[in-house]
Amino acid sequence: MADGCSTDTGEAAYRSRDAVKNLTIKIHIQRFTSTAALSQHLQQQVLTQQERGGIELDTLNSQAQSDGDDEEELVVGWQEKLFSQDSQSMVRQVKSNPTFLAHRMANVRHRRQDRQPVDSTFPKSRLITWEPSEDFVKTSHVVNTPVQTMHIMGDMGPLGKLGQKEKECLLCTIRADGNGVITIKPDFNKGKEPYRVETEGEKREVWRLTLENVSEGIRPEEKEREQRMYKDLYVRHKDYLNSLVGQDFEMPPPGILRLLVNGEIDSAKGFEYDNLYVHFFLELPHNWSTLPFHSLSGVTQTCRTKTIGKDDVAFFSYPFSFEAFFRREDETEESLPQWPVLYFKVLSLDFWQRYRNEGYGYLVIPSTRGKHTITCHTWRPLQTGTVSELRRFFIGGSPELEDYSYVRVPGTFKGERLSRFGFRTQTTGSVTFNLHCIQHARAFVDASTLKKRRQSVLDQLGGFSQQGSVYNVLEAFQRARRRMQEARESLPRDLINTTAQQNSESNA
Repeated sequence: MADGCSTDTGEAAYRSRDAVKNLTIKIHIQRFTSTAALSQHLQQQVLTQQERGGIELDTLNSQAQSDGDDEEELVVGWQEKLFSQDSQSMVRQVKSNPTFLAHRMANVRHRRQDRQPVDSTFPKSRLITWEPSEDFVKTSHVVNTPVQTMHIMGDMGPLGKLGQKEKECLLCTIRADGNGVITIKPDFNKGKEPYRVETEGEKREVWRLTLENVSEGIRPEEKEREQRMYKDLYVRHKDYLNSLVGQDFEMPPPGILRLLVNGEIDSAKGFEYDNLYVHFFLELPHNWSTLPFHSLSGVTQTCRTKTIGKDDVAFFSYPFSFEAFFRREDETEESLPQWPVLYFKVLSLDFWQRYRNEGYGYLVIPSTRGKHTITCHTWRPLQTGTVSELRRFFIGGSPELEDYSYVRVPGTFKGERLSRFGFRTQTTGSVTFNLHCIQHARAFVDASTLKKRRQSVLDQLGGFSQQGSVYNVLEAFQRARRRMQEARESLPRDLINTTAQQNSESNA
């Protein structure tokens, strides 16, 4: 008989900028049991017979009065207190007891008075509550949004027998927090089938429940006034932010290039041991400087590796940033300046706090602006003999460099040729960097307005474009040369001799 009722009684959340006190809900309940259906059928027969003159009017009135308890409609406001219809008779009787619904309504007012005060006699050493209660979590949590709750209950008993606990049902629950979120369970019908409500007890009855939002909408003049208020608020906030930032764009002094690098140590792979961490520092060449309080070194966190394909990869995602300034002392100098170099060292740490050197590497900061993803290969010093490898495996430690810049060209080197003859190394893994480079100079702005010939290397081609192109050509040449050497090493010896002989014959 209740197949047409809606079974989706889940809660729904609404967001409103209006005050929750303006919420109004219309509740309509109708008895939907076999007796109610029979009474409706009898009423239709009575109306038919009345038209024929077979039944008097008193019979119809009595039937209508008996069916008056099967349907009721009520409009409820936010936190509106409504009592049962037997409240008047309960007041007249001297020894009458309050109903369950009236008792629940009375306890709502004194709910805050039942809270026990916090005992301040606990020692300060007991700062952790190992078994917190639900109320303690709600009141002591850092993010605690106040929530108001409203319950709408219905007494489904017949007239004269109201107040029975098994006939009282929870029709609707509404919650509203301070952020303007209103949660209602069950949701408004919105044209759907009514909800089904069953009473408890021996004689179960089925009711159909319909919920409708009948709150008064905002008037056009109030809506327009609210929009003007929000628009004025946004304009004031925008002006406040502009006052903090200012209108003048910060420019470096003339003849100075400002370099900002926001980088990230992304990952490392191909190393022998697990639990890796990276120690790095930035070397500033001649004519480069930075602010005194800026740190040019750092250490990442220790990271465990994860097997991806054939490699063990450690994902650091460690961010770093620095700011440097370049200024040429001699404007007549024609040589290209050197760019900052990032030196790094990869180490491993095991369970027994033994660390091992896994590899050294370096990275030249790109001379062009934008995003760059660079993978740097590493190596470590290798000591001959098996004793060194046994020491590395059992007690940790390995040969290290006193000067990290020896990975590339030491800063203290003043000669013409740097010889590493006899220095044994072993290739280890690689480290990937993500760099976001920003170049800031007054010459970039003046490049489109000045017509005169620029006298210094800093002003030529808007700063360091010439140097960047030279570096790119040199790096491409070095890569092509390495590929050619690798290709020659992979060929057989007899083929190389035959090719060399042919070349000599063709030259003759």
